[in-house]
Amino acid sequence: MLRFLLFAACCVPLTLWYSTRMILASLLPGPSGPKGERIGRRWSGLLLRVSGLRLEVDLSALTPGGHYVFMVNHQSNFDIPLLYAVLSAFPIRFVAKKSLFTIPVFGAAMHKAGHIPIDRENRRSGMKSVQDAVDAARAGVCPVIFPEGNPNPEKLLDFKIGGMVLALKCGLPVAPLIISGTGRALPRGRMRLTPTTIRVKALPPVDVSAFTLKQREQFRDGLYSTMSQAYAALPKD
Repeated sequence: MLRFLLFAACCVPLTLWYSTRMILASLLPGPSGPKGERIGRRWSGLLLRVSGLRLEVDLSALTPGGHYVFMVNHQSNFDIPLLYAVLSAFPIRFVAKKSLFTIPVFGAAMHKAGHIPIDRENRRSGMKSVQDAVDAARAGVCPVIFPEGNPNPEKLLDFKIGGMVLALKCGLPVAPLIISGTGRALPRGRMRLTPTTIRVKALPPVDVSAFTLKQREQFRDGLYSTMSQAYAALPKD
């Protein structure tokens, strides 16, 4: 219990530390991307350490340092520091809803780190965001997409078509990643952790060259079926 109280006490200060460091680092000479990755990994590692949560991670389906678009089911706000930590071998950037980028200090840090806001309410702005993500991928970044759009701890929600379009336009292998346990550990709207085991499993990457943009619904349905079955097969405790 003390470990989880410690997490609640440390979460906000650590996030403020990350945000401030990220903003200051962006003002220094040199490429901001690598600096942002180092700061983000430090922040996520500290959060995981004070959480005391048990982790079971299987990334054996991936090539370390490979270039992918990651498709990940979304359960909790804890998914972000978790993915920063477990995907430390990859230059990831989150494709996230625009509202996160309006959070004072933290939102500015996300911008400086190169994460990509998606405007779901404005079609023209949303199309530009997709192009920004494609450009980042072509520059060597691995976009991380939550295809459900919103967190749900019980089951996989239907995948939104925009994430499929983005992945197909990037042209990179799509690496499905399954997360289980973060929804129980840190439910939406809460700051107190519940002891549990967090499981992360990478599935074999999907070659998107077999699909055209016109086949985005077929791609979405196949990806959803694969990820949903893999999620159901993971132990839940």
